[in-house]
Amino acid sequence: MTLILGIDPGSRKTGFGIIQAISGQVHYVTSGVIRIPDGELAGRLKVIFDGLTTIITQYSPDEMAIEQVFMARNAASALKLGQARGAAIVAAAVRELPVAEYEARKVKQSVVGNGAADKSQVQHMVKTLLRLPGVPQEDAADALAVALCHANTRQHLIKLSGSSSFRRGRVV
Repeated sequence: MTLILGIDPGSRKTGFGIIQAISGQVHYVTSGVIRIPDGELAGRLKVIFDGLTTIITQYSPDEMAIEQVFMARNAASALKLGQARGAAIVAAAVRELPVAEYEARKVKQSVVGNGAADKSQVQHMVKTLLRLPGVPQEDAADALAVALCHANTRQHLIKLSGSSSFRRGRVV
């Protein structure tokens, strides 16, 4: 059994989702959004770090997966997103969690089957794959999609290697 924490980083809202992967099966654990108040950048990054530290402490995930920065329309937005990602990655690094990074296109391809899928398609497939009673909030759905992508990648690597498991970022 592996608990995977998925992160959809943002400088205004950071989505998180935790799934449990057992022998190729995935089960929903929790998800939500860390809302970041307006203010100085350092304080906003601290909110992300503290929020994820609390989640990591409470659920003790085995691995973390996070969406990579894509080149936004505006370089300042991409820089802020990169800093939010950095705060999330440091929260994982402090707890010595292995961190996997995935392009948004790969996440959508893994979950929806189309790398250009829109947010509503991702939400629908996350709801379906995890057998949720309702559609999760956008940022939480994106974070769960990142976790599902990581679970799919892990399972594929295990099959390719002929091994029986995957631990701490390595096939064993």
